[in-house]
Amino acid sequence: MPEKVNIPISLFEYVADFTRPVVAIWMDRAQIVQAMFDALIPWKLNIDNVEPVLNGKASEQGLNIRLPEKRVTFFFGPTTCKFTKDDADWASAEETINILTAATNTLKKVGGVEISAQRTSIMLHLQPKATSFLNILKPFLSPAIQALENESAMTGAAIVKWDKRRVILDGSAALANAVFLKFEREFNGDANFEDIALQLRTDEEAILRMLDVEEDI
Repeated sequence: MPEKVNIPISLFEYVADFTRPVVAIWMDRAQIVQAMFDALIPWKLNIDNVEPVLNGKASEQGLNIRLPEKRVTFFFGPTTCKFTKDDADWASAEETINILTAATNTLKKVGGVEISAQRTSIMLHLQPKATSFLNILKPFLSPAIQALENESAMTGAAIVKWDKRRVILDGSAALANAVFLKFEREFNGDANFEDIALQLRTDEEAILRMLDVEEDI
């Protein structure tokens, strides 16, 4: 039977790269900020949770928006936008898609943004209930490296990268006795959020099967 795990920490991250810099987002933000307020009214966007980012290179400057009740942060600048959701789970996926759709559609309609590529990542800290995290992690560590010492390894990491995908397994630095899992995938600019979510859920299920674990719900 799969090992039961808790997932106390989870994070979803989405980054969209623009086909070209949109200078108006950087220099004259009033119109798009007002439109963003109108689009995010259902999630109670507050003026105190809108912060200009004025430091760094021009490509790093822009506007940071927080929706504290939803544990969401959305940044947009002249070349990219970034969306993060803490405590992400599949039960809240539909609402997450709705927020992300509202924000990115505003950038497209009001800011004239065109998206060239979409990058996603999901980070999970898997805490087993009845075994050591190393028992889950160890089968995926190189036997040759483990054989360098007679004593058992205390932790380790495995990273595999493909053209548009990467998977990282490691010991968690944030939680005792937990595995850190991060999986990333890149999508074309025209991929819709429903298809992206379906692919990411398929990825997650396949990795958890490989690890022989399941969430204890």
